[in-house]
Amino acid sequence: MRFHKPVMVDEVIRYLQPEKGDIMVDCTVGTAGHSYEIAKLILPQGRLIAIDQDEEVLAFTRKRLKEFKNYQIVHQNFKNIDLILEELGLKKGEIDGFLFDLGVSSFQLDSPERGFSFRFSGYLDMRMNRENSVTAFDLVNNLTAEELERIFREYSQERYARRIAKAIIKAREKETISTTIQLADIIKRAVPTRTSIHPATRVFQALRIVVNQELESLSSALKKAVEFLKPGGRICVISFHSGEDRIVKNEFRHFAQSRLLNIITKKPVLPSAQEITANPRVRSAKLRVGERI
Repeated sequence: MRFHKPVMVDEVIRYLQPEKGDIMVDCTVGTAGHSYEIAKLILPQGRLIAIDQDEEVLAFTRKRLKEFKNYQIVHQNFKNIDLILEELGLKKGEIDGFLFDLGVSSFQLDSPERGFSFRFSGYLDMRMNRENSVTAFDLVNNLTAEELERIFREYSQERYARRIAKAIIKAREKETISTTIQLADIIKRAVPTRTSIHPATRVFQALRIVVNQELESLSSALKKAVEFLKPGGRICVISFHSGEDRIVKNEFRHFAQSRLLNIITKKPVLPSAQEITANPRVRSAKLRVGERI
């Protein structure tokens, strides 16, 4: 596997401010793109905790970080960040920095069998943690038209949510919808307009968010992470769609009102034009940063 450069790595390092001896937590380590750069600055004197709920991706994390010492890799959902840190012997007020790089990774998108992308034909899975029971297949083939419409509207602001939901119901009356290509074709036929963005993009995003309970996990994790930050410690969150960014913005605002956090980025930091040109997938990324009071 080719290790790709992580999203806004220079900005993350600049705002997270990792130093020798620090304790840093990467809550969405993926293939360790950010963690590798952090590890170079804090280890071996410090400590790195690398968390991800995708067991398959952690195999690459281990390869990427094998040259370092004093790090722990944890297969878990970051919504359980408090339990993870307590099991590792860490207490509230001891962490120098948290990083959340949200959304789906390139590794997951580029693996047809994971079912995250309609660029390949694959089973409608979309689970980041394959130990979980609910898949996108289950949602698409079992939910009512009203339930599907609500998901598409609520989690991706899909303007043709009702039309797409009805098309899915009609299609599954004839045959089970099992693959990414099947679903993408149904959506494409249901949507009247054509834009530069594939008409299935938002629907796939909404299904993935629901399958992995991403927004609920994010809100819970941010509340817990702030309690573990030491004074002056920072939390950096990279989001990729409006629902995620809204949660981060609102939680940070609440923390600021409660005198727990200073908001360092009054407006979100965006990727540079150069980075977007090199990697178009980062175009929707937004970085928000807070510092523990």
